[in-house]
Amino acid sequence: MRVSGRRRRGVARLAVDLLSEKTRPPTISLVAEVEGVTEGQIAFSPVGIDGAERFRGYILAPLAVSPSYQGRGIGAKRIEYGVRKLSAMGVDVVFVYGDPRYYGRFGFSADAGREYRTPYRLRYPSGWQAIVLNEYPFKEAPRTITCVDPLNDPNLW
Repeated sequence: MRVSGRRRRGVARLAVDLLSEKTRPPTISLVAEVEGVTEGQIAFSPVGIDGAERFRGYILAPLAVSPSYQGRGIGAKRIEYGVRKLSAMGVDVVFVYGDPRYYGRFGFSADAGREYRTPYRLRYPSGWQAIVLNEYPFKEAPRTITCVDPLNDPNLW
């Protein structure tokens, strides 16, 4: 898929905003460098659920790889490493809003995502997915997640 220059700038701006945001727990950024040039980046930002203070969730957004490096596993390796790292940190659920065929390869599913509502209406509801790393005991479903400020833009959803 070709991404326009405008869209690339939007993804880059989102990544910078996420990394500038002071979050607790911290946003995790994984960068791929080739000969000192950044060719890919992925961010995992914390999400919350009102009334569930002990819940630990993250959302994967954005994932970007330079067009000349796409198809070489750069994104896949960062997703796999990030999910392993989050699991080791005791995170309960990781969310993503993207292509189910791509993210399904890593264990994300729409079924797991249905248990959680997004803060905004989705243009492509089938793209809302999650991977459960640790079960969290909720009393009722579905639950609405809250995101860090840079992701609180309805145009992203």
